[in-house]
Amino acid sequence: MTKLEAMINMKKLLFFLLCMAVFASLAMAQTYTQGTGLTGIDKLGAHQNGGRGCTGCHAPHSGSAGGGGNAGTGNTQDTHNGFDALWGQDMGPLYGQVLGFGDDGGFKETLPTQDKFEVGSEEIRGIMMCLSCHDGNIAKGAMMQNRSWEQANKLLPAGLYGPKDIPTLLANDGTAPGSYNNDHPVGVQATLGAIRVSSNFLYKAAGCGTGTKFDCLVIDTSKTSYVAFANHYGAPSIISNGHSAPVALPTTNPADAYLLCTTCHTPHSMYIASANADAPINGLAAGTYPSYFFIAAPYNPGSNPDPQHASSTTQFCRQCHFSGAGGANEASGITTVTTAF
Repeated sequence: MTKLEAMINMKKLLFFLLCMAVFASLAMAQTYTQGTGLTGIDKLGAHQNGGRGCTGCHAPHSGSAGGGGNAGTGNTQDTHNGFDALWGQDMGPLYGQVLGFGDDGGFKETLPTQDKFEVGSEEIRGIMMCLSCHDGNIAKGAMMQNRSWEQANKLLPAGLYGPKDIPTLLANDGTAPGSYNNDHPVGVQATLGAIRVSSNFLYKAAGCGTGTKFDCLVIDTSKTSYVAFANHYGAPSIISNGHSAPVALPTTNPADAYLLCTTCHTPHSMYIASANADAPINGLAAGTYPSYFFIAAPYNPGSNPDPQHASSTTQFCRQCHFSGAGGANEASGITTVTTAF
């Protein structure tokens, strides 16, 4: 081998090693088990709260007063301000309110009153705490611009959404003032029985939590069509997947389980959905999948599905809207269409 040939071979080897290093760094940077979405930004995203971070929601001292708020004054006095999860927003205006969600406001939710305050109440943690920031009608959001953070920062998949602001404050979206009719039902009337999906689940008598028992539901393995759907996507929004309380279960009857804001959303991760042993995703007990809008399950409008794959955004809805018009493929006997994550 000549000296020139040796130099050429050495350059080839160095180029090969450089490529391997680049490929390895790309592999290490990959955050998703399947699919592609947002990467390289803090998972709290919008809930960095303009720099206040965790204390924008959880005040370590003195409730909302610790953030300069005015809870405890006037007609909206919140006498339990900060008493649960160190919540640092004023829930005073919400206590005892009756909100009508969904078609013609048909799903009525009566929020707990001050004298019914209870630490760990799923109605408080899973609805009222969310509304204390995201309600633009009764509990006016003081820190929010009423526009999707991903949209404002040009992080949404290109060409899939219109140019107008995507509202983030309920009942303050430019339609009928104070109306919740175009907001998804939550609360004690929005049950798994009401949406006719409860028959696919069983109450797990042992080894689950207490109180509202949100982690006591499991998929009924005798319901083969739903099991097939769960193998293609999962049911993380109904059974426990480590994001607080997917559904509240006040009894041992799955039909009584009712939806919360936290059934669909988690405040702690804007774009990552994780599987676990309790609630596998895509048949796997571990892994991360792309999501948007703080949805606590795979939800990727940029998944680019083909006819053999349903978008994870569609599959997300089918967890509850499994049968009937527009239901899941598996409910219609179509078992070869899987999920584009």
